[in-house]
Amino acid sequence: MRELGVQEMIGDPVGEARARMDAVFDLVPEEQWYARPVPERHRLIFYLGHMEAFDWNLLTAGEPPSFHTTLDQLFAFGIDPKPSQLPNDQPEDWPSLTEVRRYVRHVRDQLDERRPDTSPMLLAVASEHRLMHAETFAYLLHNLDQPVRRSVSTAQPFAKSSPPPRHRMVTIPAGKATLGVYRRKDPVPIPSNGFHWDNEFEAEEVAVPAFEISRYKVTNVQYRRFVEDGASPPRYWRRRHGAWWWRTLTGHIPLPMDWPVFVSYNEAVAYAHWSGQSLPTEAQYHRAAYGTLGDDERHYPWGKQPPDPAHGNFNFQRWDPVPVTACPMGDSAFGVAQMLGNGWEWTSTVFAPLRRFMPFEFYPGYSAPFFDGQHHVVKGGSPLTAARLLRRSFRNWYRPNYSYVYAGFRCVSS
Repeated sequence: MRELGVQEMIGDPVGEARARMDAVFDLVPEEQWYARPVPERHRLIFYLGHMEAFDWNLLTAGEPPSFHTTLDQLFAFGIDPKPSQLPNDQPEDWPSLTEVRRYVRHVRDQLDERRPDTSPMLLAVASEHRLMHAETFAYLLHNLDQPVRRSVSTAQPFAKSSPPPRHRMVTIPAGKATLGVYRRKDPVPIPSNGFHWDNEFEAEEVAVPAFEISRYKVTNVQYRRFVEDGASPPRYWRRRHGAWWWRTLTGHIPLPMDWPVFVSYNEAVAYAHWSGQSLPTEAQYHRAAYGTLGDDERHYPWGKQPPDPAHGNFNFQRWDPVPVTACPMGDSAFGVAQMLGNGWEWTSTVFAPLRRFMPFEFYPGYSAPFFDGQHHVVKGGSPLTAARLLRRSFRNWYRPNYSYVYAGFRCVSS
C-alpha cells in the first residue's frame, strides 16, 4: 500500500481513511464476502456496510431522511461476544452484495455533500473509526481458510531476516508516567488531527518505581523454546515437515526467528510466568516508552517528530512484521526498541476508565461497555495501525483469550 504523508492525512482524514479501508476490501474474493473467519466477529459482509452505516448514523442525526433505515440498523454495531455467546446467523440472513454496495455508494454521495458543514470532531471520529476497522478487517482476512491472493505490488516485500538478537533487560529508573491527555480548557473546535477518544481523558500521573524491561519484543525463537517445553503454538504458526512456518496473509514462509511473536494475553502471561517475569503495566509501558531521565515526557518514544517509516513498522507500510531490531531511530530515551509499531503490546492492566471519565454524548457506547473487567489494555501499534492512532494517549483493548490481533509483548522484572 502507498504510504500517505502526515500533511495528506491531516488535509483529508475521511478520504485517507476511505482509501485505506477500500484497499483492504479489494482483497476479498467475491465468494468470501459471507465467510466468518473469526467466530467472535461478524461475517465479512457486515464490515462493508458498517463503515457507511456508522458514518450515516453519526453525521446526519436524521437529516436528510434515511435512504435505507433497515440497513442503517443492521450495520450499526459490531460485536464482542463472550466465548459462550458466539453469533449463529447464516449467510442468507444478510442482504445481497449488490444491495450493500448500492447502499454504500448512496450514503457516501449524501455525506460528501454535507461534509463541508460537518463538525471536524465528528469527521475525526468517522475517520479514526474506519482506520481502526481497516486493521481489524486485515486480520479477519488473515484467518480465512485459504490465504488471500493479491498483487505483491500492494505492499513492500518481506523484510530480510537476520540472526535473532541478543536479548537483554533495560533498567528504567523511577519516575512518572502520564496516562491519557488533559482536556482542553478553551471551548474551541478540536481539529481532526487533535482528536482523542473518551477513554483517553482525563490525564493522570502515576509514580512508577524502578524496573527492568526487555529491550526487544519477545521473538518467535524465544517463544519456540516455550512451545518445545509444552506450550501450544501461536495462531499464525504452522507445523510442516518437521519445521515451523508462519502464515502470512498470502501464504506460508519459514518461521522468521527475529520477528515478534503474536499471541493472546493468556499466552503472553503464560510465557512471562514460565520465564520468571511478568507483563508490564500500562504505566510501566508509558514510562519505558515516553519517559526520560528528567521530568519531561516525550510525544513519541523518539521525540516530537511525527511518525515516519524510519521510526517503525506501522501505517500500512507492510502487511507483516519486521525484525525486532529494525528501525533503531524509533528507540525510546532509555533505548527500548519498537514501542510503537511492529505489533501491539499486551499489558497486565485491565481496561478501566481514567479519572473523571465521561462518555461521548454522541457515542456513549465506545468505551464504557468494555469497562467490565474482561479486557486488557494493549499499547503501541501493529504494522497495520494508522499513523494518527500512534499518539501517546491512545488506548486499545481486547479480551484475554483473543489471539487474532497482531499483538505481542515484552517482559518486565522489578
